Amino acid sequence: MKEKEMLIDWMEDGMTSIPNVLLKNYKRLQLNETEMMVLLHIYSFAQKGISFPSFEDLSERMSISSADCAAYVKKMIQKQVISIEQGEQTGFEFYSLKPLWSKMAFLFESDARGQSFQQAMTDERDLYSLFEAEFGRPLSAIECETLALWIDQDQHDPSVIKAALREAVLSMKLNFRYIDRILFEWKKQGIKTVEQAREQGRKFRKPAGAEQVKRSENAVPFYNWLEQ
Repeated sequence: MKEKEMLIDWMEDGMTSIPNVLLKNYKRLQLNETEMMVLLHIYSFAQKGISFPSFEDLSERMSISSADCAAYVKKMIQKQVISIEQGEQTGFEFYSLKPLWSKMAFLFESDARGQSFQQAMTDERDLYSLFEAEFGRPLSAIECETLALWIDQDQHDPSVIKAALREAVLSMKLNFRYIDRILFEWKKQGIKTVEQAREQGRKFRKPAGAEQVKRSENAVPFYNWLEQ
């Protein structure tokens, strides 16, 4: 009788269906086994109606601490595998796996076109490393999400985002709001390449006369994009 009750409990707890295509390709998404398990638990919680499990909830199912779970979730946000979104009606935050499925689709599209998916992934990872190096600290979850949106939603090429970061560094206004404004203006002006971005930056920083040239000998003039 006890065994029968246990079986009933197991069945009522439900089952998690994992796409085989994910199991076969998570390595190509640059996910390690621990990140994959965290992802699967988030997926499992979602199937049970828990869309935003805490790090403690995840840790209880695993052999790693809640702090480690938080670190792995942040890494997956950086890798644009998951995102944190807010429900339009409820206003509550939840984990979205849309970035994961988008990357899977991009992976197969790249294979079909004969392009290097791994190179694209490497470029994105290097972009996060560059931002952290310039800011002198790890990026926050919100900053990682912003960076992911620039790539996925706004369709900015990583090289153009690097150019916007350089513009912010030259302007001594190293913050995400300023960089976002630069990218917004560039997109509005149809700037899609690093060469176009550099030309735009040179145009705005070009001294208007000899006096400005003299003043700029020991300093880099900049354009304040927030005043656009």
